[in-house]
Amino acid sequence: MAFNVLLLGSGGREHALAWGISKSNLLDALYIAPGNPGTAELGENVELSLSDFEAIAEFVDENDIDLTVVGPEKPLVGGITDFLEERGHKVFGPSKVAAQLEGSKSFAKEFMLKHGIPTASYVTFDHDEFDKAATHIERQNEYPVVLKADGLAGGKGVFICDSEKEVFERLELLHEDAKLSKAASSLVVEDYMEGEEASVFVISDGKTAKIIHNAQDHKRIGEGDTGLNTGGMGAYCPAPVMTDQMLKRVEREIIMPTISGMLLDENPYKGILYLGLMITQDGPKVVEYNCRFGDPECQPIVPSLKTDLLDLMMATVKGELDSRDIELDERYRCCVVMASKGYPKEYEKGKVITGFDDLEEEAIVFHSGTAMKDGELVTDGGRVLSVVCPGETLMEAIKATYRQIEKISFDKAYYRSDIGKKGLKHLI
Repeated sequence: MAFNVLLLGSGGREHALAWGISKSNLLDALYIAPGNPGTAELGENVELSLSDFEAIAEFVDENDIDLTVVGPEKPLVGGITDFLEERGHKVFGPSKVAAQLEGSKSFAKEFMLKHGIPTASYVTFDHDEFDKAATHIERQNEYPVVLKADGLAGGKGVFICDSEKEVFERLELLHEDAKLSKAASSLVVEDYMEGEEASVFVISDGKTAKIIHNAQDHKRIGEGDTGLNTGGMGAYCPAPVMTDQMLKRVEREIIMPTISGMLLDENPYKGILYLGLMITQDGPKVVEYNCRFGDPECQPIVPSLKTDLLDLMMATVKGELDSRDIELDERYRCCVVMASKGYPKEYEKGKVITGFDDLEEEAIVFHSGTAMKDGELVTDGGRVLSVVCPGETLMEAIKATYRQIEKISFDKAYYRSDIGKKGLKHLI
């Protein structure tokens, strides 16, 4: 049987998912909404707004879509899965309530407390109680302290504050900035956790949960993880800090309690669950949940899968995941993001991109912020491209990726030169 698939999204994550789905023998037709120039080479891009659920449902009806795959978090938190399922359509992605694990920090923290899932201690304050939050932090007098806007803020709603002065500055920003203020309808004040961050990606059909892979990303714009937070400047998989023993602990202490907890609460979790973890001296603890693949972690993970991605997704929506095994090719992969200079602040668009013709055979370029203009590929966003290469060792993967980076060029291109290096210390 062959399936028609609609993939929602337009970034590097969606290009990677389209790449993986396109390789399935189960695929008939692939549509990407709205897609990008990279996804256009794998299927048909269609002009649909991700906030227009009615138009999406109409497209699904008219094109006999068998499965809708939702890439980004916003439509999931907004309830796209419920909307389409109520009309009899299959969707790969969690329900609106289940997606609150990402959509509401306070929901997630309360859930973890209820089900005994290890995470940092916290206190929640309403938007009009920021003065109480400041007083609470002042009394505690323990820095760093973490401030988290409750809702979605595009990765910009979390602040690690090293002083009372910084706390007041961040609270003022959360109160005054229009986008952040909306996300901060309530505020989570959290104890700072010492350790090393890592990400584990799980697929679940509501009852069965299986680890797809693990990775480490690089959020900061500057070398050595300095400067402003971004959507992600690179990633690599697997993360050496995630040993087999640590993965077993994550499965036992976090994954199974999360999936069983959601089932007990009558909100079965179906789709991708992305665990942002801190590996502390006491073991793994949850920094945050996400209800979809990460970007850029998805870019090195999908090419690592030997298992048919579309078959995994169909098994998930049918509740048959227990009959599937997940196979990886066991190589390392490094992903480096090429960005527009100035990102994550102001940057220019419309720069011509060249150099794709000379890339090595196993190199993959995933588009994020690109567009076609007068027959030429140009920059059209802050994060422009993700370049991914494999290697038998992490060092080989890193070196191969940077060899390709040197061949690709556009005016005012920026990238970090240290992606993956923090993983090497575990391999010495």
